[in-house]
Amino acid sequence: MQGKVWKFGDNIDTDLIIAARYLNTSDANELASHVMEDADPLFVKKMHAGDIIVAGENFGCGSSREHAPIALKAAGVAAIIAPTFARIFYRNAFNMGLPIFELQEAAEIDEGDTVRVDMESGKVINISQAKEYHFTPIPAFMQELVDAGGLIAYARQEITNQQSKD
Repeated sequence: MQGKVWKFGDNIDTDLIIAARYLNTSDANELASHVMEDADPLFVKKMHAGDIIVAGENFGCGSSREHAPIALKAAGVAAIIAPTFARIFYRNAFNMGLPIFELQEAAEIDEGDTVRVDMESGKVINISQAKEYHFTPIPAFMQELVDAGGLIAYARQEITNQQSKD
């Protein structure tokens, strides 16, 4: 995946990702229209599908709402890169099929840079700065979740595969 970078700081909580006032819907497109609104009111208007968020420490802290990764994915965010993620957000992101990558050098990447992420080799290539960073590749099962589009899609795929064997 390759995209333009949008930067956010440390401790971006789930209420900044999708404010509680919008949690009366589970419609992904409606949630997407408000993603990151309280952190940057124009974010959704400025970003394009395939763009990548690079953030500081502890991205996704706060409540355990699944709406946060759903909103990010539905808005077209291709991936999130940060030094650390809140553990529940980490799992929710993969369950929703949103790839996230822990990269200690994330702060070196600037807003507006173009980066490419190679999930298999564990590389983030900053095309704008001609720099390459390495992260621990995500476990194979987590990669399967992302490839399938999330946990529910993965489970449906597994059921279909099992039925075709029977």
